[in-house]
Amino acid sequence: MADVMKLPRWRVNASILAQFIAQPVCFVGRLEKIHTTGKMFILSDGEGKNETIESMEPLNEEISGIIEVIGRVTAKAVTPSCVHLISSLKKIAVLLILDFTMKP
Repeated sequence: MADVMKLPRWRVNASILAQFIAQPVCFVGRLEKIHTTGKMFILSDGEGKNETIESMEPLNEEISGIIEVIGRVTAKAVTPSCVHLISSLKKIAVLLILDFTMKP
């Protein structure tokens, strides 16, 4: 899974995620819920649609707010290779501007 960090990846939302099965993606969303095992959590994208993020290992730190997940898409969920907590409002604004201006 470490190779995902070196590969080019698409920034996607929940609506088009199914088109990217087995491909590396970047998904940004607001944390909605964490499963009690810590291996699964739900993010809502900018359109308010939810997506499940399923990890092989439990989270090793507390997460909240806006999160960027880099990983591969499976038929069931996004399997993350990396999870970034975006805490600064300045970072969020820049991230949203890039999301709307960049085209694949």
